[in-house]
Amino acid sequence: MVDNEGIWSRGGSNVEDLPDPFAPAGAPPRVGPDGLPQEKPKRRRRWPLVLYAISAVFFVTLIWLIVTAPLSRALEPLDDPAILLVSQEGQPIARRGAIKEAPVDVTKLNKLTPAAFVAIEDRRFYSHWGIDPRGIGRALVANMQAGGVRQGGSTITQQLAKTSFLSSNRSMKRKAQEVIIAFWLEAWLTKEEILSRYLSSVYFGDGVYGLRAASKHYFGREPENLSLAQSAMLAGVVQAPSRLAPTNNLKLAQARSKLVLNAMADTGVIGRGRAKATWPARPIYRSSKIPTGTYFADWVAPEARDAFESDFGEVKVKTTLDADLQRLAVRAVSRAATGDMQAALVAMRPDGRVVAMVGGKNYGDSPFNRATQARRQPGSAFKLFVYLAALRAGWTPDSKIEDRPITIDGWTPANSDGVYRGEITLREAFARSSNAATVRLSESVGRANVLRAARELGITTPLPNSPSVALGTAGVNLLELTSAYAAVASGRYPIRARGLPADEEAGGFSGLLQGGGRMDNRRDWAPMLDLLYAAANNGTGRRAALAVPTFGKTGTSQDNRDALFVGFAGNLVVGVWVGRDDDKPLGRNISGGTVPAQIWHNFMVSAVAVDGRAGPPLPGEFKIPSRSGRARSAKARFQRNGAREPSPCERFFARLRSYSNDAK
Repeated sequence: MVDNEGIWSRGGSNVEDLPDPFAPAGAPPRVGPDGLPQEKPKRRRRWPLVLYAISAVFFVTLIWLIVTAPLSRALEPLDDPAILLVSQEGQPIARRGAIKEAPVDVTKLNKLTPAAFVAIEDRRFYSHWGIDPRGIGRALVANMQAGGVRQGGSTITQQLAKTSFLSSNRSMKRKAQEVIIAFWLEAWLTKEEILSRYLSSVYFGDGVYGLRAASKHYFGREPENLSLAQSAMLAGVVQAPSRLAPTNNLKLAQARSKLVLNAMADTGVIGRGRAKATWPARPIYRSSKIPTGTYFADWVAPEARDAFESDFGEVKVKTTLDADLQRLAVRAVSRAATGDMQAALVAMRPDGRVVAMVGGKNYGDSPFNRATQARRQPGSAFKLFVYLAALRAGWTPDSKIEDRPITIDGWTPANSDGVYRGEITLREAFARSSNAATVRLSESVGRANVLRAARELGITTPLPNSPSVALGTAGVNLLELTSAYAAVASGRYPIRARGLPADEEAGGFSGLLQGGGRMDNRRDWAPMLDLLYAAANNGTGRRAALAVPTFGKTGTSQDNRDALFVGFAGNLVVGVWVGRDDDKPLGRNISGGTVPAQIWHNFMVSAVAVDGRAGPPLPGEFKIPSRSGRARSAKARFQRNGAREPSPCERFFARLRSYSNDAK
């Protein structure tokens, strides 16, 4: 070899200038436009660009975290904290949401408590910078063997990043974000601060977040007073909270706590002897478990959450529910002869405070609330708005209307009993629930005025401008319909159903701010009470009549698919619905005046006695007519000359009795 020849030269020439020995034979050399040999262009290396892009994303993410992500997020209350709904008497109704108590400070805890979490979750917590390469490598091997994501290999810092800033979805993108945030947390916080935030926000099952809430929930004590066994059990739960919660699977939780104790022995926190001698902890026993859901709780929960701001612990919210009346409502529905049918009941005060709600025969079997969520045809219960519109137009209960067949646009409504009585009063038409007379009345006063009356009394569901709307062919929910009847009971409209007490600070101005109006005593209110009294005491709803003045109206939809009775007595306004979820007919024997009226009666007999409250004062223009009972009827029949002239209502009831006697 020549002296000046090195490993990168051959025959005194640079190896890069020598021809390619592997080039195809006879391949012409690459020449440029000037005829000189041209060097082969070098391939650009792309990996620096990828590195620059990753670095840019990393620094942009860090800047975003510094500007927008508060380090104290793990120490803040939950956005949707736990609420304890209680009745107006203070009895617990339902508990909703998760519980998170005030943050913990690891420096004030028993040293064994944070050590238990570190031993089982992240043994190298105090030595790594946010990620653990060994843990990640172990997770990669396990995931490759399993053919999917089975382990995360996350450190405590990464878990804090995930629970405080990211979703729980397992993906490479989320994992990369988790690593970046972990580095950021390690750069800005001490290890004690990171561990404190982690213990204050991690989920422990049973709807509790954070060590303080878990300590109180499972062991009834503050986290500063946890024993070794209790600390080990709580540390073991965080791996799979739903599965390892001691209230769900005590044996599995105790077995997991033994693994924690052994891990603590492996790290030298405790001795082997102490780990073996420590008996597994047992959670405290709770004698009564408050349900998470009821028909009323599901309905009022959104309103309750808007009534307060987020805070630590459990927020107690007082509702309008009356525990005694609720029990009576459940009993009335469960004991009713409904067979395979469903039933719903809602009871409220005339001012809209809901005191009882039953959305179905069994919440456990079906949480669907038929009192608030279902839109069913109200049938003749909708006639309230037709007759109210007529009263506003100058008609009176004694005004005459033709009860004869009528045809509009090819549609001919038929009376349910097939009987047409010619010219009758509005009182009789309403009490007998004449379809022909009601449609004729609706067309006379104008459908627009009927729809307007319904809207003013609080009906918000779509109502078609068709002749059949007078007979309740448009779907409404039971709660809205009952609220409309509450407007008649109180004499003002609209009445908005509510499950929380009115804001006391609003005082007497709350009613003024709601808008709406009041019924005219002489023109609207007293005549409407007259009609409702006639229907409930001597008309289609007489099965619902009580010993106290009773007002109401039956409703039966097309083909007997829905049956209702809505009315009021005392200080209660109650609506009852009976039907099927599949909308199949109930049969010809079921109507608003049968099962619903009986449920209404059975509930109100006990409710009025228990409640013992008088309703709002009735207008002076309305006088309670004489009851149609046999004793009073006999007394009326034996009146001699010189007695006062019967009132229009008394003449009407006498006429009804004569029809009844003729039928017999």
